[in-house]
Amino acid sequence: MKVALLMGGRSSEREISLKTGRQIAAALIKNGHEVIKLDVDENIAEKIIDAKVDVAFIALHGRYGEDGTIQGLLEIVGVPYIGSGVLASSLAMNKIMTKKVLEYEGIPTPQWTVLSKGQFQKRVWSDLWREIQDKTEVPVAVKPNREGSTIGLSIAKDEDELKKSISLALQYDDEILLEKYIKGEEITIGVLGNDDPRALPVIQIVSKTGFYDYEAKYTVGMSEHIIPARISPKAYERAQALAVKVHKALGCRGLCRVDGMVYDEDEVTIFEVNTIPGMTETSLFPDAARYAGIDFSDLMEQLIELALEK
Repeated sequence: MKVALLMGGRSSEREISLKTGRQIAAALIKNGHEVIKLDVDENIAEKIIDAKVDVAFIALHGRYGEDGTIQGLLEIVGVPYIGSGVLASSLAMNKIMTKKVLEYEGIPTPQWTVLSKGQFQKRVWSDLWREIQDKTEVPVAVKPNREGSTIGLSIAKDEDELKKSISLALQYDDEILLEKYIKGEEITIGVLGNDDPRALPVIQIVSKTGFYDYEAKYTVGMSEHIIPARISPKAYERAQALAVKVHKALGCRGLCRVDGMVYDEDEVTIFEVNTIPGMTETSLFPDAARYAGIDFSDLMEQLIELALEK
């Protein structure tokens, strides 16, 4: 089968995308596929059409790859592709819209509020500080709305830290999410499938930086992936059920990875969803698949089969 491997791109996660792409390419070639590596730029539509491929494997992260834009282009040129469609990709990339869907579906998620660059620049800080305290309390997680890989994420424990965290997040997006910080066991759950998806084993993440930031995520040895997660059976079952519910609620296809937290022993809360999880040597999704008995090459084949499934 002839596969277009879409990688690189223009987002802040370009280098991670290239690492992911190299690992995927090696597995696809090993499986006997013809792989056409395409670095995504303004000429990508022409490149895809000229390549005359059977399927596109999206190894892009962040904007222009994970947000529905490349998915829309592939729909227009009529090439099937790995992963979620336009709407699910766009929703999951937008943390604020994801929060709204989670709340509508009754899926537990931490208290949150939204702040725009205009509000931060024009409003009196003391008023904003009081509002944030009322809505989310402190500590608070501060996140750019449409970035992945924990880029621009920080945890603010007091007023001074919050102001700095907001300034940092606004460097990456004009709208940011402020989310009540919950202390507990950080977990992530991969989901595999289309109409009848299944949850992969729950992974517990222990970071040497204190929380799972960019450094911990992509530096070998900076985080530990515990599979299966050392949480209660009740929390484990609940986490897997919620992950599948999230996958369906957003309309995901193929795969996704749902991030959350276990606290107060058995309580599970969901933070966000990644529709194109990383596939590098430190990535979580292939770790979970491997524990479930699916090696990397087999995982690539399953994703292609799901992409071609009607």
